[in-house]
Amino acid sequence: MAFDLEMIKKVYSLMPQRIEAAKKLIGKPLTLTEKILYSHLDEGTATKVYERGVSYVDFNPDRVAMQDATAQMALLQFMQAGRPKVAVPSTVHCDHLITAKEGATKDLPFANKESKEVFDFLGSVSNKYGIGFWKPGAGIIHQVVLENYAFPGGMMIGTDSHTVNAGGLGMLAIGVGGADACDVMAGLPWELKFPKLIGVKLTGKLNGWTAPKDVILKVAGILTVKGGTGAIVEYFGEGATSMSCTGKGTICNMGAEIGATTSTFGYDESMERYLRATGRADVADLANGIKQHLNADPEVYASPEKYFDQVIEINLSELEPHLNGPFTPDLATPVSKMKEEAEKNGWPLKVEWGLIGSCTNSSYEDLSRAASIAKQAIAKGLVTKAEFGINPGSEQVRYTADRDGLLGTFTDLNAKIFTNACGPCIGMWDRVGAEKKEKNTIVHSFNRNFAKRADGNPNTFAFVASPEMVAAIAIAGDLSFNPITDSLINDKGEKVKLDPPFGDELPTKGFAVEDAGFQAPAADGSAVQVAVSPTSDRLQLLDPFSAWEGTDLKGLKLLIKAKGKCTTDHISMAGPWLKYRGHLDNISNNMLIGAVNFFNDKTDDVKNQLTGTYGPVPATQRAYKAQGIGSIVVGDENYGEGSSREHAAMEPRHLGVRAVLVKSFARIHETNLKKQGMLGLTFANKDDYNKIQEDDSIDILGLTTFAPNVPLTLVLNHKDGSKEEIKVNHSYNEQQIEWFKSGGALNIIRANVGA
Repeated sequence: MAFDLEMIKKVYSLMPQRIEAAKKLIGKPLTLTEKILYSHLDEGTATKVYERGVSYVDFNPDRVAMQDATAQMALLQFMQAGRPKVAVPSTVHCDHLITAKEGATKDLPFANKESKEVFDFLGSVSNKYGIGFWKPGAGIIHQVVLENYAFPGGMMIGTDSHTVNAGGLGMLAIGVGGADACDVMAGLPWELKFPKLIGVKLTGKLNGWTAPKDVILKVAGILTVKGGTGAIVEYFGEGATSMSCTGKGTICNMGAEIGATTSTFGYDESMERYLRATGRADVADLANGIKQHLNADPEVYASPEKYFDQVIEINLSELEPHLNGPFTPDLATPVSKMKEEAEKNGWPLKVEWGLIGSCTNSSYEDLSRAASIAKQAIAKGLVTKAEFGINPGSEQVRYTADRDGLLGTFTDLNAKIFTNACGPCIGMWDRVGAEKKEKNTIVHSFNRNFAKRADGNPNTFAFVASPEMVAAIAIAGDLSFNPITDSLINDKGEKVKLDPPFGDELPTKGFAVEDAGFQAPAADGSAVQVAVSPTSDRLQLLDPFSAWEGTDLKGLKLLIKAKGKCTTDHISMAGPWLKYRGHLDNISNNMLIGAVNFFNDKTDDVKNQLTGTYGPVPATQRAYKAQGIGSIVVGDENYGEGSSREHAAMEPRHLGVRAVLVKSFARIHETNLKKQGMLGLTFANKDDYNKIQEDDSIDILGLTTFAPNVPLTLVLNHKDGSKEEIKVNHSYNEQQIEWFKSGGALNIIRANVGA
């Protein structure tokens, strides 16, 4: 029996008529993406055609998912919204606040003790407001969602950028900030700029060492980390239908790394198999009843260039395994070229760790294929030259993999089985020796490999690969090892080769689990008390942000001019800082500490214009705030790339930053800034970035007539007394301008309670 079956029935009952109405209105065949979007309009049946990349549109998502790190702030905001219960099915998943160190048997009990206050808070809020709660150890949010909640043709939002993983089951699943989730849980529509469409036609079939992960590694190399911004990627073709459902999920998952709004696949037999295997035969039966609406129209697949804004074609039969990295997930290198590239660039060839898991690659099939490599390595007298770690994706996957001997195979190869949680992928890894900051290489099946992300060491060169490739390279201990062509020396001194991986798409004996880790909410949570200690250093109730004062902003100090890549990891680091995700003031002490200061090429070292001295970014900003002085942050291209974490917007807002001015934004971060009442601005002329000087005092003019599509003016007051005016653009619509004026979207929700 599936969760929320009545909701799914309702969605499917409305889809056919809404899709037919949209098709008639638009006057041409529809992509799958358009079918799902037009069937989830807040207005119901479409009455007008929306322009891709231009029109702001209100949607009604079917559900909301939150992980424990971002759920804290999302639920603290929801508690202010004045609603007695969530308006749509919602869940919380405890997967981020568990440090990987010694293995699951010790790490999980330690996390339950260390973060008990936070887990208790999340559990009680969930119980009070009708939210499903998945306990620590239940699994990684996106794997658990795929197993239990995702359904073809649905729309969901989640407070994590990799919510997009559910596209593997034919959903439009989109990562958002907590304020967006708060809106939807409060029963309000969710706004999105109607996306552009990128079609990826997959021909041929994966073979040998090539895995679904290699498809998205290849696409990332083609589109780069910003090539998918403002677009939804739709995969189709014989190659798409030949892959497993979880393999499709892997491809959609890493779509976040190309900046895509989300990615999806049309409903097919692999999805039906997965639904039935995970106890949702009823959903499969419903989907089969409207199958034609859960794929693009045939004309779209026949002539994709007529219906997509961009089309990419990849022949899976010719695709080679890839390794992407270091320090960015779009630096794609075919395994056959790695030795040459590594030597040319000075990448360390010795591999210290191989890590399998994360929301990207922790399914039963992933573990099965990697275990096939481990099993033959043992049989052929090989041992791992690198340390080896495994994070199963869910308790259901872990339990089933243990029953079927997969975990035993890994431990026989001296692997460490970590908790069913994110662990090293998000920096929750207490890696021995990382504090020495030595230059080293690791390979993993995760999605991101930014500097410091996994272990806090800026000199760890991390490369992204499929689980089976990670297993092979961990055994070889050599980044340049190509299992397709290279041999290894076993314990008898013999040359041996690894055979291509194989594995089961789904467990032949079916999935099994004793305790999946789910806790249903109270039918009536009105009597449930949610306690937050005023002396807690982990949790802090929120105070509303102040409304705009009604004037232009003058005398803003330049806090930092960030140079180069500035992801949400640079703006608000994860790892040990995750413990403060529910305490806005404490976590604000990590604000922009990873950003590189343009003027001295240092991190966390900026000039305090009040004293002329250099110091940490948060302390400098607190000094400005204490004097009632606002500030501005300046950034480079694709500012805010990476995670959906809204703390990267809330921290500057809390500490008194008034505006962020950049060459370009990543989608989620720009929205998060808007939601919190911040000004997110872009240079009209990107070369004006070079005009910003270290001692500038900056005025923002035009706010008293702030209007859509009307640029604002910045006055740069230089230290030598000279002035320069530059134009800056914004993408605010009328509703978003009201968020700015009110001091944030939540203030509007609060004001409307009972209205």
